[in-house]
Amino acid sequence: MIEGIVYSAASVATWIAIILTFQVARNAVFFMRKPELKPSTTSILTSGGVALALFIFGIAVTKPFAQGGFKLPVFWFVMPWTAWIAVSCAVYAIWSLIRVSSAINDEERGAAWKGVTMGAVSTALMALVYHLIPDSKITVLTGGIQLSVTDIAFVVLLFAVALVAVAASARSAKARDYSKGFVTLCGLLAGSVVFGIPFVFLLVTSFKEDRDMTSKAGIIWVPRVTDTVPYMNPDPTMKHYVTDYNGQQVEALVIGEEQGKLKMDIFRPLSIRGIDFLTTRDKLKEVPVDANVYTAVVDGQQIKGFEKQSLEDGRRVLSVMEPDEMKGKDVTVLGEKTEPVRHIGLRTQNYSEALQYMPPETYSGLVYLKNTLFLVVMGVVGTILSCSIVAYAFSRMKFPGKNVLFNILLATMMLPGVVTLLPQFLIFRTLGWVDTLYPLWVPAFFGSAFNIFLLRQFFSQIPMELEDAAKIDGCTYLKTFWDIMLPQIKPALAVIAVGTFLGAWNNFMGPLIYINSPENMPLSYALQLFKGDRGGEPGLLMAFTTMTVVPVVLVFFFAQKYFIEGVTLSGFGGR
Repeated sequence: MIEGIVYSAASVATWIAIILTFQVARNAVFFMRKPELKPSTTSILTSGGVALALFIFGIAVTKPFAQGGFKLPVFWFVMPWTAWIAVSCAVYAIWSLIRVSSAINDEERGAAWKGVTMGAVSTALMALVYHLIPDSKITVLTGGIQLSVTDIAFVVLLFAVALVAVAASARSAKARDYSKGFVTLCGLLAGSVVFGIPFVFLLVTSFKEDRDMTSKAGIIWVPRVTDTVPYMNPDPTMKHYVTDYNGQQVEALVIGEEQGKLKMDIFRPLSIRGIDFLTTRDKLKEVPVDANVYTAVVDGQQIKGFEKQSLEDGRRVLSVMEPDEMKGKDVTVLGEKTEPVRHIGLRTQNYSEALQYMPPETYSGLVYLKNTLFLVVMGVVGTILSCSIVAYAFSRMKFPGKNVLFNILLATMMLPGVVTLLPQFLIFRTLGWVDTLYPLWVPAFFGSAFNIFLLRQFFSQIPMELEDAAKIDGCTYLKTFWDIMLPQIKPALAVIAVGTFLGAWNNFMGPLIYINSPENMPLSYALQLFKGDRGGEPGLLMAFTTMTVVPVVLVFFFAQKYFIEGVTLSGFGGR
């Protein structure tokens, strides 16, 4: 605990030093144009000295944790909610105390002292509650970003170039406009990077080998794959064969003979791995094995070879590939004395193996995809049709009780979903719809209060002249709605379509309640089951997750124009 707090203090000192350094450099550049506001040499030296002292303190404490180079410290506290509230109140008290010194009148000073008192009292109370709750403890998680000397030099050079660019842009108003635009662009790019990191991490992890999932150096962002060579194993018990099993092509090993036939053990596809069956030799086709390539030191000499056999005691039998004078020889090496030969690449097998773990009756997950696409299409079509028709009636037609009915419709938005969950289930059970897809898409054809309200607002903003002209031309209400009014609200329809698509695609609670059989499951439910079954294999889990997320990303990418337009559109330019 004490070591974690000391490390955290060093982390804070290092980051404060970096911030002070940036502040001094920024002031030096900013005040080049206004010498009368230039800070004194004493203040610059003081800030620089404090930054240097803090930086040295941070390096001295965190250096033992770094594996060569420098480790930029990062830390976090894991603590209960009482401790978080106590810390927040303490920060508020300190901030109020700072306000006391900068207050310009008695009123502001009194308000600041009131904040100090409230923050201190709240901190003390929450600290007392923290101590009264049993098993309350604070854990300090420490880590860091490993930086080499080259990385630090690159950052310093980039910082120097940025300072020169800022100083140059400060000389003219036009350049300042360009610099503001550039800074805005950089801010947007930085925000995109920050919010895109989880998706990038998901995508990168889906192509990693198991050995790259954890590392002392931190997250591995560049995947590597182990080199392999095709190898026909002469051992009859280790040969890989391709054959047919119940009309499906499988890879299997020969594990014995029964009744004059060979007994085979399936190892691929993974969904039926371990099943034994009998077949004849004429139906077998031998295929090469992908043997991993390793390096090792044998008798003081570096060798490179592929694995012919893995022994039970942990040793590996390698067939030497390099050097040439030992090529073809077999050597036995302890497993921990070997190092795999790897290169930068993507392990695409994670995707195929993830699909192979799907139950056979789902045809490698195609049944899940079919069910999800059906629910999405029916949900989008039903929501758009029902909501647009009802919204058109509420906005353009006159009938008795319209306002009362509309208010009742809006009142349904106040009901939590858990309130209507049981009545809906009882209704669908009475109809015999349990373990079918009907409960997941039929309600879409009965409208949605929020979507009706949104479309009603858009319909209300359409000029009445369009509808009057359509009536003069002999259009009925239905034709006016379909040919005149509906095309005017495409942005709103796009927003509802995208939202409905996301809701139907990611819906997990509905299938969890109504679906029992695998052949009726959508992707969201299948993903949860896959997580429970293969959660210990991050590569496969991320690969399956990526396959379920990519369609959503593509839909939003192609529909973002209408989606953004629908969010920002608020009228017809003063008509």
